[in-house]
Amino acid sequence: MTDDIAVSADRPDSTVHVEGTDHVTLVGSNVEDTVAFYRDVLGMRLVMRQPNLDRSEVTHLFFDAGDGRMVTFFCEEDRESADDQDPGVGAVHHLAFRLDPDRFRETRENLKESGRRFSEFDRGAFHSLYTKDHNGLIVELVADKFVVPDDRRAEILARAHALRVEAGAEFVRGEDLRAALEALDLPVEANDLPDAPTGTDVSPERD
Repeated sequence: MTDDIAVSADRPDSTVHVEGTDHVTLVGSNVEDTVAFYRDVLGMRLVMRQPNLDRSEVTHLFFDAGDGRMVTFFCEEDRESADDQDPGVGAVHHLAFRLDPDRFRETRENLKESGRRFSEFDRGAFHSLYTKDHNGLIVELVADKFVVPDDRRAEILARAHALRVEAGAEFVRGEDLRAALEALDLPVEANDLPDAPTGTDVSPERD
């Protein structure tokens, strides 16, 4: 790993200054299976459906992830959904969406009751459930361990990173996030999340 690359919440001196994520577009299978997972399982609103402006035979679906940011799909009716993926360099490894921490346990039970396979892990700074969509793409559902204001998120994570490096820890831990909030004079409000193993195998399995 290259250790001399700076980690910072300061704006870099870059060619372009983006202001946030507008949308991420994936190549989907067919419309029916895509809607069945992203609308009916994850609860995303399907807010636009139109032809792909570059290929009219392809349908372009726009789903609101819940914060006004879009996840969109290019679908064709003759495409079958896949069971698994083996992403290479430049491919999408997984999508991560935020959960309301107060609904974490409810979400976990809903996944169980619906028969969906999933895994659960403590990721240090946050808590995650992992499942897969209809094409085998890993979908991560993230609940923050502490209340983190969106407008300070980058600053908080960069400070937590510096604290974990100073402590010689391998990854950002809950205590690093707590200490970062304290150092920045922000309220420390822990979310009520269950205990879970700290692991690296995110392949979904029945809980």
